[in-house]
Amino acid sequence: MRKFFIITSITLLIVVFLISLFWPPVVWILLIILPVIVLGVYDIFQTKHSISRNFPVAGRVRFLMESLRPGILQYFIETNTDGRPFSRINRSLVYQRAKAVDDTVPFGTQLNVYGSGYSWLNHSIAAIHPKDLNQDPRVLVGGPDCLQPYSASIFNISAMSFGSLSENAILALNSGAKLGNFAHNTGEGGLSDYHLQPGGDIIWQVGTGYFGCRNQDGTFKDDAFKERAHLPQVKMIEIKISQGAKPGHGGILPARKVTPEIARIRLVAPGIDVISPPSHTEFSTPIEMVHFIKKLRDLSGGKPIGFKLCVGNKSEFFAICKAMQETGIYADFITVDGAEGGTGAAPLEFSNSVGMPLRDGLAFVYDALNGFGLKKHIRIISSGKVATGFDLVKNFALGADMCNSARGMMFALGCIQALECNTNTCPTGVATQDPALSQGLVVSDKKVRVYNYHKQSVFSAIQLMGAAGICHPEEIQRTFVYRRVGPNEIQTLAETYPEIPEGSLTQTPYPSQYELDMALSTSATFLPQFGNVSKVHPKDASSI
Repeated sequence: MRKFFIITSITLLIVVFLISLFWPPVVWILLIILPVIVLGVYDIFQTKHSISRNFPVAGRVRFLMESLRPGILQYFIETNTDGRPFSRINRSLVYQRAKAVDDTVPFGTQLNVYGSGYSWLNHSIAAIHPKDLNQDPRVLVGGPDCLQPYSASIFNISAMSFGSLSENAILALNSGAKLGNFAHNTGEGGLSDYHLQPGGDIIWQVGTGYFGCRNQDGTFKDDAFKERAHLPQVKMIEIKISQGAKPGHGGILPARKVTPEIARIRLVAPGIDVISPPSHTEFSTPIEMVHFIKKLRDLSGGKPIGFKLCVGNKSEFFAICKAMQETGIYADFITVDGAEGGTGAAPLEFSNSVGMPLRDGLAFVYDALNGFGLKKHIRIISSGKVATGFDLVKNFALGADMCNSARGMMFALGCIQALECNTNTCPTGVATQDPALSQGLVVSDKKVRVYNYHKQSVFSAIQLMGAAGICHPEEIQRTFVYRRVGPNEIQTLAETYPEIPEGSLTQTPYPSQYELDMALSTSATFLPQFGNVSKVHPKDASSI
């Protein structure tokens, strides 16, 4: 192909020269031919791309088609039920609700109701009219040591940092939260001016980098935390242990992204790489962790303190429960993030192959807290691919008290699932720091869409509860939701995730499915204690 390119180029130049002897204007065609030839010569001598080197100019068509492929798939090939991570049906539903237009569908469901994984809600003959239900159900977050409990919406904005999202996106999200009286989680990037300016309720997330409350060496700074935690907009504080997109993984904010503004918000030095370690430096054992919770509660003036995690080793969560039980220090809430969650950049293997999916993690966390008799003190927030009213209801059935959404809220802002969140080229101005792109997101318009989406999603959940004869999310049980697990087999969530009796983990014999993990766990360390496996039934111990 290189030889063909060289011969063709020389032939074209000779032909143009000969024609110009009789018709001089033909030389203008060189404005097209010469750049192509120069590009081809460059392709031949460059060493980075083998295809371009072997197929000068023509090889570049591959890269063009590759860049167009996601858009072609989304707009011309995928069906309404296809599309990952979110199908077109769900994306369209969010858009319609955000714009406050008709969100009904004609001609029946497009889902395969006989396919494995199809879920549905059992309705009641004694259905309740939505107008007879509370249109804004609230959940009071705050355990026995909380001095400033927070009345939260059942649906809130999940953690997304300024830096991952543009300033206009953050402004629109918080403005929508202000309009709709629901909460906005800051993400681990810290409290920015854009979170605070609109006046919406804030859940301040404190991650392993302690951004906004750190010393220069990355350790926790009490005074800086206290100053920000006492802001009246900050209603709750969430300690990020891990997240669904990349559980057990830290991160680096490269020096080129650490602008003076980011440095001021995060309390870091500008122009220097900022490291977020994979684990916290303020605690290394479950006992130390619950004392850190107490420390933050005291420094904040008694505001609700919780933690967020994607469930990994079950024994580690049991260790935290044992620490809370032994010390009498309780988290006010726990956010369970599913491995299917994530709005930012993450290594492929972590996104695809690390962490427990939401339904499994949520059911386990509820059962663990209930088994230790701790659930009455602690609210559970679920997060991970929550976008519709039915998503809320399913999570309530598994034990969640409230739900957070990140990508659903991004769709409300205008996100088109271009899958460019990690490239700074988001075409809708949501996940970018490029001013030329972010200015396309008009806050005054998008804040109303965020408000509409929240309002309509909550109303959808209320309608579903009414159809099932339920007055409040706390009344939903696992028996209300069915799921097809095979061509001729269906199960309720209660059958898929059988509950354990309240208090059953406080004394032996433990429920058989948790005997091993209980034996491996201790409040003194997160590490599994394999020396205790002799106490477990031999059949369970042999599975280690």
